[in-house]
Amino acid sequence: MTVLAQAFTEAQDQWRRLEDSDVPIFFVGAATCGRAAGADDVLRRLRSHIKTKRLEALVVEVGCLGPCALEPLVVVHKNGAPRVCYGNIGPDEIIHILENHVLGDDPCAQWALGKMTPGQLNGVTDFYKHPMLNGQVRNVLRNCGIIDPENVHHYLARDGYRGFLKALEIGPDKILEQVKAAGLRGRGGAGFPAWRKWQFCREAPGQTKYLICNADEGDPGAFMNRSLIEGDPHAVLEGILIAAYTLGAGHGYIYCRAEYPLAIHRLQVAIGQMRELGLLGENIQGSDFSFDLTIKKGAGAFVCGEETALIASIEGRRGMPQPRPPFPAVSGLFGKPTIIQNVETLGNLPLILHNGAKWYAKYGSKSSKGTKTFALAGKVKRTGLIEVPLGIRLKDVIFEIGGGITADKALKAVQTGGPSGGCIPAEKIDLPVDYESLTEAGSIMGSGGMVVLDEDNCMVDIAKFFLSFTQEESCGKCAPCRVGTRAMLSILERIAAGQGQTADIEKLEAIAQTVQDGSLCGLGQTAPNPVLTTLRYFRDEYEAHIQKHECPAFVCSDLLSYHIDRDRCSGCRACARACPVSVISGEAKEPHAIDQQGCIRCGVCLSTCPEIYAAVYRRSGELTRYEPRKERKNKTN
Repeated sequence: MTVLAQAFTEAQDQWRRLEDSDVPIFFVGAATCGRAAGADDVLRRLRSHIKTKRLEALVVEVGCLGPCALEPLVVVHKNGAPRVCYGNIGPDEIIHILENHVLGDDPCAQWALGKMTPGQLNGVTDFYKHPMLNGQVRNVLRNCGIIDPENVHHYLARDGYRGFLKALEIGPDKILEQVKAAGLRGRGGAGFPAWRKWQFCREAPGQTKYLICNADEGDPGAFMNRSLIEGDPHAVLEGILIAAYTLGAGHGYIYCRAEYPLAIHRLQVAIGQMRELGLLGENIQGSDFSFDLTIKKGAGAFVCGEETALIASIEGRRGMPQPRPPFPAVSGLFGKPTIIQNVETLGNLPLILHNGAKWYAKYGSKSSKGTKTFALAGKVKRTGLIEVPLGIRLKDVIFEIGGGITADKALKAVQTGGPSGGCIPAEKIDLPVDYESLTEAGSIMGSGGMVVLDEDNCMVDIAKFFLSFTQEESCGKCAPCRVGTRAMLSILERIAAGQGQTADIEKLEAIAQTVQDGSLCGLGQTAPNPVLTTLRYFRDEYEAHIQKHECPAFVCSDLLSYHIDRDRCSGCRACARACPVSVISGEAKEPHAIDQQGCIRCGVCLSTCPEIYAAVYRRSGELTRYEPRKERKNKTN
């Protein structure tokens, strides 16, 4: 019996013991997002309590289940009862659950998100029917939050590496046919058919070929790749093996930014386990396939998400794009044929090989097959990592899975595709989420960032924010991007400051078109998207800034001033205590006033006023009262 065969047998036994354990087990979400929410404190308190009380219990660190807004997340296994997922758990809550649920009969329903296994439990419903999970299809994320990412036996017990063994059995040609039939498109943003890119590489002359896994993930607010690696690293590594075997690649690189220390650690652990199981090295599993892996840490440059810049970084050169052709599939790393694939693209391959192309293609739309992970963020009630079938409506993602807009305000737009994407207005909320529909609307799929914007967001400010990011991250190699992004940003800054001119809108559009057409790489070619889409759908906001010197969303500080309505002010001093520059004066129970010379227009006074309406704005030289938040009606669809 081979080492891998023995591992499969041990994995099944280990998993069975885990599922039937008489000993209580606490599965704590300990990915980066969980740790940021306080999972480390939960782990310390739980382990200390178990040790002090001399209790027999296991604590297992797992990845992210997805509902980041509800973290820290803890799944509790108690013999004879269904597993329960608890949300928003702190050090005190976990001890309460241990004492009252694990050692008692109270299921602590006040923190329970739902049951994850069959069985009856008073007051606790099905976890996968939770509103945030109900519309999802967890294929790529099937193991995240379920298995110990540093225990390869957990992965093997859930059909891990079965897809790779199937690949060795059917050979490269049939693998390519399966990937083509599945309709897998690159999940890094462009949506290029994976099989076609592979075909170019396979047909390229020369025996030395390379495979690169792009785990750089530089988009603000995006965390899909990080979460998958931290929660299920072997899924990505198995996908790398399948792709490398199909291409005939002998060496692979995982390019991961150094800001992802936990992801890198779990990759290192997993790669060591692969070596022990004979899944890396010479003649893998008795085949003629030899392959090895190297982790390359990136310094965090956004431009290194572009293929040729990423290759330059691995080679030890400055990460700057190169003209194409030749494309990397023909001449890439060290001048050899190279395929670069996104983390999620590779994570799909084991599913396709193990379950078949027909199974995979039943999800998604006609032109966009499968599922897609998104980092749902912004002004939405339930933020987190989600996985949905391609073709789902934006409305369903935001209002069903996301729970609608925070504070029940009105949806204004959805920004997809990161800083290179565009802003889709609320009136297009029925738009299907697929490659062609998003492109037609002026945006892109990108790697999966999805930021929800509400009525309090200024679209000029949003365009300025994303353009400032791409301008700063521009490598400066080509003039259209280097000069054009700076010129557009300068115009946006003038408009936001109330110094814009009517001609600025035409200038923005002209410069944006030049940057799109003339830039060397995808960063420059897509950098104008936030500007063009906000001009396309929210031109009235630009005109208000320029013609009326007003910011309709009350965001651009140069167009605002804060005053206190003396007829309404009760003199509670809440605003005076909160003011960071101490420019609010007045005796207790007497009307207050704001010194306009020293006011920095931060808006803290407005947000801390108990009655809200006691602070007002000045626009266009006239007092304009800010609509009281507590009196607003629900304007969401």
